Amino acid sequence: MPWLYLLIAGLLEIVWAYTMKQSYGFTRLIPSLITIFAMMASFWLLAIAMRSIPLGMAYTIWTGIGSVGAFLIGVLWLAEPVNALRVIAAVLIIMGLILMKLSSL
Repeated sequence: MPWLYLLIAGLLEIVWAYTMKQSYGFTRLIPSLITIFAMMASFWLLAIAMRSIPLGMAYTIWTGIGSVGAFLIGVLWLAEPVNALRVIAAVLIIMGLILMKLSSL
């Protein structure tokens, strides 16, 4: 169950990053409220997951999910530029997450 909490926390990190962008500096109410709610839920689920998952692993995976997810949202929905170096960086993050998980086996 802690891994499910960590996964959901990472997905909520993507939500709050996206809605923070949509809030235009917290000047738009609905995206601002979604950002705050998603942040609180993400931190809460991360904290619950950290009861069982070591800090270094939990935090790395949480930020990795958020980083790669925000990158994909930016490219797919916000038409942010994509180039080989950015894709390689995202792949390296994913590889790091896999290695982090494998290191605990």
